[in-house]
Amino acid sequence: MYPEHLVAPMRADIVEGGFKELKSAAEVESVMTEKGTTLVFINSVCGCSARTARPGVKEAVWNSAKKPEHLVTVFAGVDQEATQKAREYTLPYPPSSPSIALFKDGELVHFVERHHIEGRSADMIASHLEMVFEEYC
Repeated sequence: MYPEHLVAPMRADIVEGGFKELKSAAEVESVMTEKGTTLVFINSVCGCSARTARPGVKEAVWNSAKKPEHLVTVFAGVDQEATQKAREYTLPYPPSSPSIALFKDGELVHFVERHHIEGRSADMIASHLEMVFEEYC
């Protein structure tokens, strides 16, 4: 577990981007039963999350004409119960943080793993997600 004072700015960054924090397994389950499209951002304290993942996800949401109906986030290494439950929905992909998952009516339709985030700019991540939103949202 990371200390709350360390992760507070990282939580605030994505929440200010319009994402709702999920901190329990029950909250994750509730969101996943909702109809429509749901974007789940698995947040982390790593540098690629700060430099590219969070800015890229927020940029994609801001710039897209079509966007997910529900924007949620869990924090790996902090909200363990919620993160574990979210990762159950991203199977068969292995645990990866940061990562980005798009669901349609509770079914995983697109997943961006950490190795697809590392080495890419926020603009590249945003452009990719905008295309995904156009297809599925």
